[in-house]
Amino acid sequence: MLFFLYTLLLFHHLNANTLCRIMGDPKYPLLSKDGEINIGAIFPVHTKETLPSFEFKQKPKFVSCSSVSVRDFRLAQTMIFAIEEINQNETLLPNVSIGYRIYDSCASRMSSISAILAVMNDHGFVAGDRCNGQTPVHAIIGETESSTTVYLSRTTGPFKIPVISHSSQCECLSNRKDYPSFFRTIASDYHQGRALALLVKHLGWTWVGAVNTDNEYGNSGMENFLKAAKTEGICVEYSVKFYRTEPEKLLKVVKTMKQGTAKVIVAFVAFFEMELLIEQLSIQNITGLQMIGVVGWITSKNLFTSNTLNVMCGSLGFAMKRINIEGFADFVNKSFWKTAFPCSKNSAQAELDCSKYHDLLELRNYNEDLSEHRFSGNVYKAVYAVANALHRILKCKEQDICANALTIQPHQVVKALKRVNFTVKFGDRVWFDSTGAVAAQYEVVNWQQDSDGSFQFKAVGYYDASLPPDQRFVLNTENIIWAGGQLEKPRSVCTESCPPGTRKAVQKGRPVCCYDCIPCADGEMSNETDSNNCMQCPGEFWSNAEKNKCVLKAVEFLSFTEVMGIVLVFFSLFGVVITVLVTVLFYSKKDTPIVKANNSELSFLLLFSLILCFLCSLTFIGRPTEWSCMLRHTAFGITFVLCISCVLGKTLVVLMAFKATLPGSNVMKWFGPPQQRLSVLSFTFIQVLICVLWLTISPPFPYKNVKYYKEKIILECSLGSTVGFWAVLGYIGLLAVLCFILAFLARTLPDNFNEAKFITFSMLIFCAVWITFIPAYVSSPGKFTVAVEIFAILASSFGLLFCIFAPKCYIILFKPEQNTKQHLMAKTQSKSY
Repeated sequence: MLFFLYTLLLFHHLNANTLCRIMGDPKYPLLSKDGEINIGAIFPVHTKETLPSFEFKQKPKFVSCSSVSVRDFRLAQTMIFAIEEINQNETLLPNVSIGYRIYDSCASRMSSISAILAVMNDHGFVAGDRCNGQTPVHAIIGETESSTTVYLSRTTGPFKIPVISHSSQCECLSNRKDYPSFFRTIASDYHQGRALALLVKHLGWTWVGAVNTDNEYGNSGMENFLKAAKTEGICVEYSVKFYRTEPEKLLKVVKTMKQGTAKVIVAFVAFFEMELLIEQLSIQNITGLQMIGVVGWITSKNLFTSNTLNVMCGSLGFAMKRINIEGFADFVNKSFWKTAFPCSKNSAQAELDCSKYHDLLELRNYNEDLSEHRFSGNVYKAVYAVANALHRILKCKEQDICANALTIQPHQVVKALKRVNFTVKFGDRVWFDSTGAVAAQYEVVNWQQDSDGSFQFKAVGYYDASLPPDQRFVLNTENIIWAGGQLEKPRSVCTESCPPGTRKAVQKGRPVCCYDCIPCADGEMSNETDSNNCMQCPGEFWSNAEKNKCVLKAVEFLSFTEVMGIVLVFFSLFGVVITVLVTVLFYSKKDTPIVKANNSELSFLLLFSLILCFLCSLTFIGRPTEWSCMLRHTAFGITFVLCISCVLGKTLVVLMAFKATLPGSNVMKWFGPPQQRLSVLSFTFIQVLICVLWLTISPPFPYKNVKYYKEKIILECSLGSTVGFWAVLGYIGLLAVLCFILAFLARTLPDNFNEAKFITFSMLIFCAVWITFIPAYVSSPGKFTVAVEIFAILASSFGLLFCIFAPKCYIILFKPEQNTKQHLMAKTQSKSY
């Protein structure tokens, strides 16, 4: 431990006596001016870098830069203009002069690092000076790109030198733990990513391609866009990236764009990458793509050439809002070249080599771009932010002197920047949030070509994150020119919208925007475009043919107007007519033996009950109501019991009549006409009692059956109590079976006209019909159930009518000679059948 401390003290002693010296040739600023307080800056004034020869035979020469970036040169001029304006301001920093040191990064990472180290070190000290640990600048403005700004902030961070960027938007720079002294006068690309997703969604595009610069700016911005796009339901067909020094990747990106089906491309790229991308798209003649741009390139006039017209016309994107800095145009055209430019006539640096400024001198009379002040405003705000921070530190008062500026440390500027809040002369309010950024405010601009062939960036909307969510984004689509100069908005979808009546079914293994349109099932509907699900129609509704709305189900019941109903009504009335005619015939021949036989009173009552049986079938036709439902079953049950009771009475009369002919028999005394009437009344009364109990406990009622058919409603009479229904039907069946047995027993009795034979046939038909009716009734759907019941009523009624009365009518009409008492009483040899 002692040895370690001794070594440390020795090292400190030797180091304290070490003089500072520059390793290699110093890097001089492109533009500079000394002041009591100096502000550094790094801008890519040139965009191409030429490396020296590395043969290791001689000392390498400096890197040479070419191809002036007019936009970034204007940024340097804006900074100088703002500083000169502050120096002349008697209220902000009355007795403090601000200087500047502006370095050129040549749009290169290597030159950027060189510029970062140069701006932090004073190249002006002479040999023998000792290092005092003081930075030559109190704040640095830059860089233009996020990736180089990250290098700058990480390098200056340990020294707590504030860095204020005018265009670095990478969200990564919002991390105050990693970048505690970083500020920016532009919003984080978090907001731009979300704004891009809102723009794409607002225009109805769900299928897009994505390209970004392969650096911190592009990767972070694209990540934010992809997250927001997923939230907004936007699908990305592909997401590719490249960097300016990777031509192979660039070609792959262009190939992907060419082969893709997306017609909208979100290009989250920096200006330099966009220039290369547009060049390749023009060479390969890839047109018809709607480019969606970002702040980094959307307002760069350098991208407008005759070769890029077909590719880029109609581009849409977010830009910094255009501002007008009062006095800047005059400064650029006059004062700058006379006083601030190093090789001006009034320059004190006569010995300076002006050859490196020759390309800048060519811009002396160029002023066409001065109307597009977008990033210039951010630089202007950054300079004034530093000035306002110094104003706070030095406690300057109006028309008064400030405190000694030589004692200011960079960390004081950082602290003061966090509290600045001021308004610049073109109306923007400047303050930094907890991440060191300002509020997100963008213009939506559209590349449009005027009638004279010139281009303009037309504002068609805005995005302002400081407003409420429902007011942040506004877009006027009427004024937009689309890709290729078209007036019609392009469509970019993986799958065309599913029309109403269908639902979306995602294709397996593809994004959610790629789907098949599946028609809704029967009974389901969708009344919206691109519906995810079909909705089930309510119980009494059914989907129409197009499946886009629910309509009331067709109500089905056996009506009087349909063919089946008309046919059944015809046979019912036909039965009534025939029965009435038989009744008239019998009444006219009531005194004849054949009518008197077997109690004519029962015959007329039977005919009356048959008329009621035929008529009761009509109650089964028509729309079921509460009264019709109760009437149809009770009328059917009572009339049929009345009918069967009469037949049973006639059967008993036949049996009793033949029993009475036996010696010593006195049967007819016990079954005369009064007893016959009483038996019919008793049998019928039992059925009436059953019907009354049925109607009292659980009567039939109209019921909408939606279960049997899905597409229609069966309007039917619910039985109420099934026990009551089957009791009524069972009682009829019991009487019919009893009647059939008695008639069958009486069939062999000798007589020329044994009515028991015909009763047996009628009961056989009756029982056959109603035994067949049961399975047919249970299995028949809807109105056919009612039709089967009516058919059974009519068939059994016609069976009784024809089997019992047809033979008598035949004798009355065609064999009157047999209608005598002698003939009827004559004994014949009976035969079994």
